[in-house]
Amino acid sequence: MGHLRRGGALAAVLGLLLAATASAPAAAGTGTDYRNPVSADFADTFADPVVVRGDDGFWYAYGTTDPLREGERVFHRVPTARSADLVDWTYLGDAFAPGQRPTYAAPDAAFWAPDVRRIGDRWVMYVTVTDTTVSAEGGDFAVGAATAPTPAGPWTFADQPVVAPRPGGGGGWLWTIDPSGFTDVDGRSYLYYGSYYGGISVTEVSADGLRAVGEPTLVAIDNKFEGAYVLRHDGWYYLFASTANCCAGPATGYSVQVGRSRTPRGPFVDREGTPLTASRAGGTPVLTQNGNRWIGTGHNGFLTDLSGQDWIVYHAIDRADPYLDEPFGVNERPMLMDRLDWIDGWPTVNTGAGPSETDRRAPVTRGRLDARFDSADLAGWRPDTGAWRVTDGRLTGAGALTGRTVTGGDLRAEAHLRLAGTATAGLRLDRVDVRVDATAGRLVATESGGRTASAPLPAGAATADRHHLAVEVRGRQLVAELSPARLGDQLAVVSLRLDRPPVGRLTLVATGGDAEFDNVSVAPLYRPARRAVAAPRVGALLPAWSDDFTDGLDPAWRWVRRDPAAGVSGGALNWPVQGGDLTGTGNTAGVLLRDAPAGDYVVETKVTLDLGEETVRNYQQAGLVAYVDDDRFARLAQVAIWNTRQVEYGYELPFAGQPVYGGSIVGTPATTTWLRLAHRVDPVNGEHEFRAGSSRDGRTWTWGAVWTFPADTTPRIGLVAHGGAEPALTARFDYLHVHRTDGR
Repeated sequence: MGHLRRGGALAAVLGLLLAATASAPAAAGTGTDYRNPVSADFADTFADPVVVRGDDGFWYAYGTTDPLREGERVFHRVPTARSADLVDWTYLGDAFAPGQRPTYAAPDAAFWAPDVRRIGDRWVMYVTVTDTTVSAEGGDFAVGAATAPTPAGPWTFADQPVVAPRPGGGGGWLWTIDPSGFTDVDGRSYLYYGSYYGGISVTEVSADGLRAVGEPTLVAIDNKFEGAYVLRHDGWYYLFASTANCCAGPATGYSVQVGRSRTPRGPFVDREGTPLTASRAGGTPVLTQNGNRWIGTGHNGFLTDLSGQDWIVYHAIDRADPYLDEPFGVNERPMLMDRLDWIDGWPTVNTGAGPSETDRRAPVTRGRLDARFDSADLAGWRPDTGAWRVTDGRLTGAGALTGRTVTGGDLRAEAHLRLAGTATAGLRLDRVDVRVDATAGRLVATESGGRTASAPLPAGAATADRHHLAVEVRGRQLVAELSPARLGDQLAVVSLRLDRPPVGRLTLVATGGDAEFDNVSVAPLYRPARRAVAAPRVGALLPAWSDDFTDGLDPAWRWVRRDPAAGVSGGALNWPVQGGDLTGTGNTAGVLLRDAPAGDYVVETKVTLDLGEETVRNYQQAGLVAYVDDDRFARLAQVAIWNTRQVEYGYELPFAGQPVYGGSIVGTPATTTWLRLAHRVDPVNGEHEFRAGSSRDGRTWTWGAVWTFPADTTPRIGLVAHGGAEPALTARFDYLHVHRTDGR
């Protein structure tokens, strides 16, 4: 989402919403390395990024309205950059001129969170319009659209919003922001949009993508999610959504979670089967901060490189440089890129290790065969049959044209393809043809000898429009897909088991008339990651540091602001939830603490807190705390945030003369929730790293963000129960156990 304002609806809605690096699998490609942030060449900040590959073979990135550089103080209207290799980027300018806006936009409207798609024969940009003429008060968000012949523009706004401002039941306007398009295999196009106030919804859009049609469906609950991005993978629809506050400076804990569904309208559920629309909201972590320089990792886009490897683009905050200029101004959120792995049917970044800060293997953006047809020279090709010619950077012809580059092994071949009156056209690999059959309306894969598989194209599919055809062969398994623009929204997918892997040369084929080809490539297929990085493992119990609450409080406990209502009975610590809190300068809540052992350890508690569901009872909570003082702590608690129940990992630290609070979201709570903080001392800088984990049954754990404390501090560990005394509620802690980390 964009650079948020303070106060008003934002403060009311957000409230308290607030690892090691894995080695990469060997990748096929150029051997180029990159280092985050990838936007450093042209911008200090480039928030809410998305990336597409244009018809010219270049990659285009778009960001939200913000200044680009320190000290610039000029707000760009969807800044746009271009790259040949996804590593070195050049700023092209802004998508919209200073005076350019749709007719319904207020004069001072900003444009946030662009999403760019190919629909038909043109490109469509969806964008948040922050203020419209509907309301004089402002904050009446809408989703607008603009069209262009190329990803570089020029962009022309549609006269009407795709989704108009929506009045909120609690006053003001629902957050109609963060749009993201998607086209399904039946040809229907959808738009996902929304945020904390109102939740995330999906609506079908008209064939040209410019109007919402039908009724919207809520796919992710309010007060937890925003920044939707949907893609289709192995027959599942995955809804990526960001959670917690995007813009809390050095305490930002923004992260990406996911749910999946069998339909684009949901229901989307997480790995444990919990819906993203539930009051105890589900969500499986995809990307979260890991203790290195990057925090607030969220609002993602998606791309696939020429080897077939998927990548995630997103913004993050350097915790040592969190603001663009003065403290508490614009949050500095550059664009990062990392590998997106699929393990056991679920996406995760760098096999679960999270954002990278050191040199990494770059995406593959050149193939062994790589034809952009920038000149009329066809020296790298051999005409087999028919006539072929290059015009305006595109290859047109009928018959068969074979590349001179020998291919073999696991590979990915792809091309931009347009059937201009052609009956069939596609790619041939040795004995295997993959073609778009316009007459039959199907994507067909055929191996000489008789093996055939096919899938229908959407009814009325316009094969005369440019599409993207990709063919992957791994061993004897072939998978081909046709999509509008290689963004995870396929129009047809076909799978064929081969007699033997293809070896030879790539041939372009067209029958029944001319077809148009461009950006043809063959690259060695990526090698997928198979195993996630290990989660923190619990080793031997440390009895001297633990308490089972069987006979009063252990003498090792110490209070900060003693609460006489808390006491041990029935084998548990029972603590009525207090009306105080620890955030900001009003430090009124009690904290029960004990010293922590030296070295690496895991602290765990089991807490029962009956917060109910759906009702608003802000912000009652109970759980663990790692505590230095009232202005530097990390608090892991199950908490009521408006109508939701979440496991929040909050964090406060002193910054620029005042305490700053933010947080991240971990797993889904139950009435009884198990919580863990895994402590690690960074061997390089001596920082204390605390990684948060939660469980609904004490066996299956969801691990989330890392918060850090300086090396010269001595964090203690303990318990809290506060955030609101009404209605009266008691937290029950069964124990506090401290374990050595396994293997240490």
